Amino acid sequence: MAPHDRSHGEPAPVPDPLPVPVVDNHTHLDIVRDDLPEPLLADGHERVAGALALAASVGVDRVVQVGCDLESARWTVSVLDDYPAMLGAVALHPNEAPRLAAQGVLADAQAEIEALAAHPRVRAIGETGLDYFRTGEDGVGAQHDSFRWHIDLAKRTGKALQIHDRDSHEDVLRILAEEGAPERTVLHCFSGDVAMARECADRGYYLSVAGTVTFKNARGLRDAVAITPLDRLLVETDAPYLTPSPHRGSANASYLVPHTVRRLADLLSVDVATLCATLSDTSEAVYGPW
Repeated sequence: MAPHDRSHGEPAPVPDPLPVPVVDNHTHLDIVRDDLPEPLLADGHERVAGALALAASVGVDRVVQVGCDLESARWTVSVLDDYPAMLGAVALHPNEAPRLAAQGVLADAQAEIEALAAHPRVRAIGETGLDYFRTGEDGVGAQHDSFRWHIDLAKRTGKALQIHDRDSHEDVLRILAEEGAPERTVLHCFSGDVAMARECADRGYYLSVAGTVTFKNARGLRDAVAITPLDRLLVETDAPYLTPSPHRGSANASYLVPHTVRRLADLLSVDVATLCATLSDTSEAVYGPW
């Protein structure tokens, strides 16, 4: 698959390395912007290898590559065996579900996702969930049906579930309760408040924190993270989106995870090495060994 291209500003500089390696548990290596560092702009194998090497140089030595439409899911599965540092997740993004349903091909797309998910290095079903920001009321039913199907797929395959939740907190939690959440359920790019964080922790879900936690206007998210048990937290980029401060406006990539980790350590009043070790252990508890 040819990567998607985006054009923006200058590359963010490489941060100081973390003392203990961690996992970026949600990234999109198939989406390329032209404001990434040079190693991340090569073609094919060289680009992916460069991205993983740059991330490893700052202590981000493992990633979960997420394919959330058919094209990116196919690409994800096609490269997994080439990179020991990479595991995969595949699903149909909630914004894909209404489009595919309107075309009458949602069931066919789901069947292909299920086939791709059988790859042993695909360790999660995601990102699935609900998104009321880009999909109007007429697409909500298709999103709900697709979300329920993905929950069932995660349980049938014994894989983790990665959830996209945008402007849909109440319905996401309700549907998870109705269907019965998989044993390992991850709220990708968690955006809820303190009450939601407590409920998720009580249910045994994992909260994956992106660069948004470093944003000036994210006080509510920081308050939520601060009360979350350490062993319920994961860290991610959602690259190339959600670049952490102080580099908002540049493309995000796994090598920028240290900014988010250090902000989390401050919020949680733990030293960076302890947090890194816990994040690493929790990632392997959710996704298995790399």
